[in-house]
Amino acid sequence: MERRLAAILAADVVGYSRLMGRDEAGTLARLEGLKAEILDPLIARHRGRVVKLMGDGFLVEFASVVDALACALAWQDAVEVRASQVSEDRALRFRIGVNLGDVMVKGNDVYGDGVNVAARLEGMAEPGSVLVSRTVFDHAKGKVNAVFKDLGERELKNIAEPVRVFRVSMESQATGAPALATTAPKSRRRPVIAVILVLLVVAASATLWQRPWEPREEPASIERMAFPLPDKPSIAVLPFTNLSDDPSQEYFVDGMTEDLITDLSRISGLFVIARNSSFSYKGRQVRVRQVAEELGVRYVLEGSVRRAGDEVRINAQLIDATTGGHLWAERYDRKLDNIFAVQNTITERIVQALELHLTETEQEHRVEGPQTTSIEAYDLVLKARTLMTRFDHKAAAEARDLLQRAVEIDPAYTEAFGLLGFYYFDEWRVWGRKRDQNLSRALELATTAVRLSPADPAPHVLLALVYQWRREFDAANVEADTAIALEPGDAITLSNLGSMLVYAGRAKEAAVAIEQAIRLDPFHPPTYLEWLGNAYWLLGDNGRCVEVAERGVALNPDYVSLHVVLAVCYAALGKEEEARAAAAEIVRINPRFTLKAYSSYVPYSDDGDLQRRDDLLRKAGVPE
Repeated sequence: MERRLAAILAADVVGYSRLMGRDEAGTLARLEGLKAEILDPLIARHRGRVVKLMGDGFLVEFASVVDALACALAWQDAVEVRASQVSEDRALRFRIGVNLGDVMVKGNDVYGDGVNVAARLEGMAEPGSVLVSRTVFDHAKGKVNAVFKDLGERELKNIAEPVRVFRVSMESQATGAPALATTAPKSRRRPVIAVILVLLVVAASATLWQRPWEPREEPASIERMAFPLPDKPSIAVLPFTNLSDDPSQEYFVDGMTEDLITDLSRISGLFVIARNSSFSYKGRQVRVRQVAEELGVRYVLEGSVRRAGDEVRINAQLIDATTGGHLWAERYDRKLDNIFAVQNTITERIVQALELHLTETEQEHRVEGPQTTSIEAYDLVLKARTLMTRFDHKAAAEARDLLQRAVEIDPAYTEAFGLLGFYYFDEWRVWGRKRDQNLSRALELATTAVRLSPADPAPHVLLALVYQWRREFDAANVEADTAIALEPGDAITLSNLGSMLVYAGRAKEAAVAIEQAIRLDPFHPPTYLEWLGNAYWLLGDNGRCVEVAERGVALNPDYVSLHVVLAVCYAALGKEEEARAAAAEIVRINPRFTLKAYSSYVPYSDDGDLQRRDDLLRKAGVPE
């Protein structure tokens, strides 16, 4: 494969989807006219070569960086002149990125970071602007009549090192002097050729919109994967990048990513890595190959979100990590109140690309649409989610207030009721507020969530947990059976289900649920190993119990419940010294820990299981 140094110009039309939605035929005609009358002559004049053209995207190669930048500036200037001649809702404007770098050449295509950086710069650019890399600045300064504004170093997706970015404008524009307008040459196209070209553009836009010039990723090695690939399509959704000018919009972007993970995890024919593991890559420069090998998946979805007022722009692309190829890429410019439709469309694209077959229930769920149509309530839930992931009591209380407002705005918002129910349940179980009204409130909210969305397993699991802790064991088992029948594909739901099944004495089912949760969430919290260790103890497999509990202690040495598991299992194995060491760790971490308080707290359905556990902890030396 040939390699060479080249200047790459990447450009796309701002708000193309919106323009097409309003006037498809007119937009296509205006774009084709602009291309033939202005852009093609400009590119030719600056000795450029069009590498790819599809829909609203252009990729152009130049041998000279000066030619590339001069072309980009003239492009934006000429396009603005054309835009001023039509109404604002019909105007075509572009974002442009230019980079100078090494590229790989195969046939007429070019690949590599030289191309990738240009595409990333274009995605960051404001409408009508040109962004360039440091290499362009170094080679073009003093040779082009332009003003460069240093924007500092930026982290670009899938680019190993930060790139220094510059915004470029013509000197005449920077000083306020009138810019020279390029006179558009008269069209010499024959009508038949014009029709054919328009039809070609229509055909291109009707297919999956993708950027074929995006570089192929380095393929992942199936042999190096940390886990065997599942027997069905597997995917990790990386945290979308926040490209908004306002860093406080991070919660909104994270919430969108979480929603995509949740929607995909509801598809039984798809294996979806949990949010916890996907978000471990947030803010890190990682290769798709690395993600796939560490998580044991074939496909990776990545993207970015730019929110400004009531406008939102979303980019998403699906990559087959085992080949490095992009299956599709899509860009959406929408009003904020259309955000749910975009999320649904991205999910549908993945279903189509992976040729998944939805069950009748899954199809019905998709037809039902989003849980809420209120952007305000949705925004409150996204903020609450972020707060609840901090595992901080003060942040949880803030989340509670937000969720209460959300259910007041939309009394049919299932997720808001479910999260609020988990808040009150955690008040009882995690934060030690052992007041009956907390469990009663959790029960009320969980019941409402089940009524609003009976096919969602998560509210049924919450009900099972609440009933178990209320010692209403028959009701707890009914809800657990219902959740299992609904086949939860979410790691948190499965781990919560596993913890309830441990207390219910259903150890084999508990182990299956928690092992599945661990595979879905390879970077799981230590709680998963606490419940798995308990399940193995109930099954009489004390060796495996010790093994998983030790793994959990390695994750968090001060997590007292894991030392409780170790004390029980070491005592069951007759390893007195190790059992006493675990008991000493329990007292070190929590000097007020007593056997009596512990026994009155845990909700075992079978008093025999509780008695055996107490005897083993007593044998290990835990204070009475």
